[in-house]
Amino acid sequence: MRIGIFGGCFNPPHKKHKEMALYLIKNNILDKVIYVPTGDYYAKKDLISFKDRYNMLKIMLNNKKNIEVSDLAQDCTFQYTYDVLNYFDEKYKNSQIYFICGIDNLLEFNTWKNYKEILRKFKLIVIGRDDISLNNIDKKIVNDVMFFDIFRNPISSTEVRRELKEFKTTNKVDKKVLKYIKNNNLYI
Repeated sequence: MRIGIFGGCFNPPHKKHKEMALYLIKNNILDKVIYVPTGDYYAKKDLISFKDRYNMLKIMLNNKKNIEVSDLAQDCTFQYTYDVLNYFDEKYKNSQIYFICGIDNLLEFNTWKNYKEILRKFKLIVIGRDDISLNNIDKKIVNDVMFFDIFRNPISSTEVRRELKEFKTTNKVDKKVLKYIKNNNLYI
């Protein structure tokens, strides 16, 4: 089985996050995708609680076939990507584990804990963005990834948060996620 671990803040999760997983499954690149939102320990500006990001992912994915949301990273034992990938590698023996991330993550990938081990042991699926070129990425890393430059007009969570703050609405998240955001006074 080919399992993609989709790590990220998902702050908030938006439509492109869902489209990426659906594309990878529909086109038989992966058999299953597991979203793993980062825990509250992750030091990033404007990061809302793990519980809210986890709940929004569950709402957005709404029991889609072959897609799960994991609460693994809320435990600070699994705060590094390497630890998360090893956990799933152990859990799903005899499966190939892939790490799914946006190209922006590769800009500083060589600063990640055990990044060489990640490249050696796991496959990376990288989703391109218009504003970042492969030319900006370390060539040793680029050679070890499956690159998908299929999502034109990308959405960023930063852009979604800005729209929510400025306009109090956005069409870049699912309607049920937007309702959750408004009901819980997030980002507004």
